[in-house]
Amino acid sequence: MSRLVALLEHFSSQHILVLGDAMLDVYLRGHASRLCQEAAVPIVESDNRTEVPGGAANTALNLRALGAKVTLLSVVGRDRPGRKIFHVLSRHGVDTRHLLVQPLRKTLMKQRILAGSQLIVRLDQGDTQPLLLPDQHALVSRLKALWSTCDAVVLSDYDYGAIGPQMIDALAELTRRRPVPTIGDSKRLQQLKGIHFSAIKPNYGQAAELLGIAALGHDARIDQMFRLGSHIFELIDTELITLTLDQDGALVFQPGRSPLRTFTEPNPHTQAAGAGDTYVAGMALALAAAAEIAAAAEIAAAAAIVVAKNGTSCCTWQELKNRLAGREQNDQGLEHLLPHLESCRRRGQRIVLTNGCFDILHRGHITYLNQARAMGDVLVVGVNTDESIRRLKGPERPINTLDDRMQVLGALSCVDHIVAFDDDTPLRLVKAIRPHIFVKGGDYTRDRLPEAAPVEELGGRVEILPLVRERSTTRLIRRIRAVDGAAACLPDVGQPAHTVSLPYSARMS
Repeated sequence: MSRLVALLEHFSSQHILVLGDAMLDVYLRGHASRLCQEAAVPIVESDNRTEVPGGAANTALNLRALGAKVTLLSVVGRDRPGRKIFHVLSRHGVDTRHLLVQPLRKTLMKQRILAGSQLIVRLDQGDTQPLLLPDQHALVSRLKALWSTCDAVVLSDYDYGAIGPQMIDALAELTRRRPVPTIGDSKRLQQLKGIHFSAIKPNYGQAAELLGIAALGHDARIDQMFRLGSHIFELIDTELITLTLDQDGALVFQPGRSPLRTFTEPNPHTQAAGAGDTYVAGMALALAAAAEIAAAAEIAAAAAIVVAKNGTSCCTWQELKNRLAGREQNDQGLEHLLPHLESCRRRGQRIVLTNGCFDILHRGHITYLNQARAMGDVLVVGVNTDESIRRLKGPERPINTLDDRMQVLGALSCVDHIVAFDDDTPLRLVKAIRPHIFVKGGDYTRDRLPEAAPVEELGGRVEILPLVRERSTTRLIRRIRAVDGAAACLPDVGQPAHTVSLPYSARMS
């Protein structure tokens, strides 16, 4: 079982508090075959109506579907949409005891009318003004009572009134006094000054607005955010930035480090409702389970499962497990891989090939693989067999078997296909795959690559990526052996070791 799948086993023990704006998402689906006489608009003959909780309520449902114990702190009206939200949440096991009912408030309802897969119009109804002062005080009182009971907090703020000034002040105090993983998903992050976040999740538009820069077209925005995204740390008190880019995946920033990138499968924008809620749910649970940042980012990319569904949906624990396990099993052998790559080539997709031992996967590998994947549309990774590594690096290597190495690689969203090879060089892979781009790390030069000439003869090009300094498997092995050697010299005092519990901020470093 890989480290990512193993992390999922901890989700059921986590208690997550969600606070923010609850709403009801309504989908009216039908077909359109004629135009209205009154105006040049389609007549949609509706044959299906779906009502599902949205906003903070959808985040709570996603967390519950992923196995967590979930409490929702929000407010709804005493009306049919409010009762629907309450009923669905309760039926799925979300704690609704702190879902306050305000008789004078109309629950926000977003109605989407679709003809086939085409969204025609969205009609919003309900109150979005700030809560009355007594209601704000009631929410703050419950927040303070619940804070010590939760393993993580998700702020799902759509700026529809549930998160007022009193709530922001209370969160600022609580995150300073008793830090727990706090994830901010807000349309107005710049107004949440004083709150210490473990992670925030702006989308591209929100990030551009935060930075005061012009939003660019699809092809330019990734480079723009690679360069400028880390400046958000100067504006928001957070340990982590996960900047989502819809069909282009996400960029994950940590202070002083190069950003990581995760990938997803492109889908129509009409399918994107709720994907951000799922992303936040996965990230919150991974961080609550003390996952490493790269692992948390990969788990959060489970939003891709939801984007493929219709409307506002949830990713279940089993779906996430199957997806991660499926990635681990994507070693295909050339005979199965080549027909698929030919289909990709006919669709105009660029095939990127790289290779290596990937014995102990570290940050340098992940940075390198993310950069390689960003150069094209399909990344194929050639992995040396155990026997070829022994020939290249000596009898003590590899540390991890081929199966283990391929499972870990396969769990990365940037890796599309893995193929093992037993030769000392990937020349036969190059000639069979005919990549558009062949990528190697900065510890190589072109004259040291026997693959370079065949790649170019086949119409491809060679790219050598910058070396990630002080990140190498050999260096890691030396450090481990040094630690083992030092431990062997310690006297056995016959006493049990003491366990030190690190604060959350230390676990993230």
